[in-house]
Amino acid sequence: MVEQDQALPGRDSRPFTVPARHAVLGTPLEGPWPEGTQVVYVAMGCFWGAEKTFWQTPGVVTTAVGYQGGHTPNPTYEETCTSLTGHTEAVLVAYDPARVSINDLLKTFWESHDPTQGYRQGNDLGTQYRSAFYWTTDEQREAYESSRATYQAALDKAGFGAVTTESRSAQEAGTFWYAEDYHQQYLYKNPNGYCPDHGTGVACPIGVGVLYGTGVKAE
Repeated sequence: MVEQDQALPGRDSRPFTVPARHAVLGTPLEGPWPEGTQVVYVAMGCFWGAEKTFWQTPGVVTTAVGYQGGHTPNPTYEETCTSLTGHTEAVLVAYDPARVSINDLLKTFWESHDPTQGYRQGNDLGTQYRSAFYWTTDEQREAYESSRATYQAALDKAGFGAVTTESRSAQEAGTFWYAEDYHQQYLYKNPNGYCPDHGTGVACPIGVGVLYGTGVKAE
């Protein structure tokens, strides 16, 4: 992981325009959202497929991709991909907790990538592909910690290693820097785009969950 004094300097303002609305859901990418909406930030490797998974989840108000957890202000995609910004490719998930619980979202999070791979997902190598979960409420933190222990036990039984997911509050992780327009809802704009699911195939025994990329609830 790059140290702050070695990170790219970035810039004082955003070097590109972010679309006002979600290309699929039609909701604002940067808010405001309906009263009661909660936000959590997740990283699962390539953010294209991760975002699609969550925008298809019933109860999610909006999603957006961006860069978080690093040092460089207002980074670009090209800069983030050097691993010299310290950021991971993250997804903002704004959701209605009356329609989808944090446990449901966590089940989807755990099952839709391999959280044991460290600074990679499959053939994607670098600190920008690390698994991460950044919470905004105590309820999210408690649910994360409980689900991590539960899923680690399931992974152990299946022969996988230790979970390497970075976890901290969104405040500690720092600003979620929105990614460029062409990355937002990328797999809707490019339906044949490549972004595989690196899930372990190990079920996480919490919540109800949603099957990766289908919007179908898992039993």
